[in-house]
Amino acid sequence: MHVVIMGCGRVGSTLARSLEDRNHTVAIIDSNPDAFRRLGPTFRGTKVTGVGFDQDVLDRAGIEKADAFAAVSSGDNSNIIAARVARETFGIQSVVARIYDPGRAEVYQRLGITTVATVKWTADQILRRMLPAGAEPDFRDPSGTIRLDQVPVNDSWIGQRTVKFQEQSRSRIAWIDRLGEGMLPTRESVIQEGDLLHLVMREENADHVYKVFNEGPEAD
Repeated sequence: MHVVIMGCGRVGSTLARSLEDRNHTVAIIDSNPDAFRRLGPTFRGTKVTGVGFDQDVLDRAGIEKADAFAAVSSGDNSNIIAARVARETFGIQSVVARIYDPGRAEVYQRLGITTVATVKWTADQILRRMLPAGAEPDFRDPSGTIRLDQVPVNDSWIGQRTVKFQEQSRSRIAWIDRLGEGMLPTRESVIQEGDLLHLVMREENADHVYKVFNEGPEAD
């Protein structure tokens, strides 16, 4: 892939190096040429000084051949304008914009621009570590219908088949973290001590899922 990034702050520079480590080509744009120092001496990509929604600047960054575009500067307005130019003018389908205002992020998410609402994301991460399991999901889809929760296994479910938990809770175990590795459950999989379950459920069904999870399996 060829990826164009607008913003060479801590997020943009880290993203650029991570993409290069995965053998993708990168062009990074910033209005301050000193910002490129964050990339380090081993960065092989293209550095373009300018405003990330200027079409000439985007041309120099190779936008015409880009497979993805990320707008991660410190300004919401700049990120949204650049993301819309990349998507609407150049037809790039994979566009991500960092937005600090969660309300605006939801609006643009509905318009088809993937957004990362920095403040809300950070607050959600803190809440998930402070509050009891199930109080805050790991992920909620843009419509608010589906959620993904990460929960340590309850002792009452140890030794039970995953399919039994799914049937009784009306949720799905997307995957299990076990002994430091991820595994996809099958109909024969059994929940083990120390498992970390990643549960997919409907938001309206969450109370039932956690009731079953906490009370244990019904007798056969």
